[in-house]
Amino acid sequence: MTISTVSLHNGLSVPQVGLGVFLITDEQDLSKTVMSAIESGYRHFDTATAYGNEEALGEALKQSGVPRDELFLTTKVWNNMQGYEKTKEALEISLEKLGTDYIDLYLIHWFGKDVTGTWKAMEELYKAGKIKSIGVCNFDIDHLKELLAVAEIKPMINQVETHPYFPQDELRAFMDEHDIKHEAWGPLSQGKSDLLVNPVIEELAAKYEKTSAQIVLRWHLERGTIIIPKSTNAGRILENISLFDFSLTEEDMAAMKGINTETRYGREPRDLEFIEKTSI
Repeated sequence: MTISTVSLHNGLSVPQVGLGVFLITDEQDLSKTVMSAIESGYRHFDTATAYGNEEALGEALKQSGVPRDELFLTTKVWNNMQGYEKTKEALEISLEKLGTDYIDLYLIHWFGKDVTGTWKAMEELYKAGKIKSIGVCNFDIDHLKELLAVAEIKPMINQVETHPYFPQDELRAFMDEHDIKHEAWGPLSQGKSDLLVNPVIEELAAKYEKTSAQIVLRWHLERGTIIIPKSTNAGRILENISLFDFSLTEEDMAAMKGINTETRYGREPRDLEFIEKTSI
């Protein structure tokens, strides 16, 4: 299976489908999940300091036997480690836990208290080769504008909640304008909606003899979005990457555009109480 890639503005290619490991903290579960993913063709893995599983992921990838240069590894700096000095420290901790000497993509997890200092540290780490690409998570347009005003190197990716009920069209347009690639977390709405039984999705699933999840994930790919669906089920892990033997038509995409409800199911990026509490 050939996985499509997305090119960042520095020329780095990102596998368009990766595996998210949010909430998978049991070492055995994570090891089995990673092995299923490797066998299914995944080479892109997304974690974060806050997930508490960097060490387990690093060990599982080491046990897989896949050479490091064939893997694309993402992690994120947490709110309590933002700022110039702390970000550099945070990266060293992540490198040690993951058992690697570089990260393919390092992200600011939330717009915290010292984004300027955090970004300056990330730019220096990028220039030093410890990070192959840098970006952000959960940034809205105003957040991006603030960062672009102080950045020497603009972010390469913004990872945000995105699914057909919340397509982020306005944010996408701004990101396209600045060549910031779109990465979706919660690409299936995290099971918090009726998305997979929506009649439009079910009709397309029947048309292509695919599952509803595959229709939604293919919708993301048609839009050029990078996706990191999460599952610990071997069958679903394979299903979520088996997206490259069909495509959606313009008519299909138009039909799916019609189900947008502008409903966010995850945390609001400007949840200042959350930022304050997690920055301590």
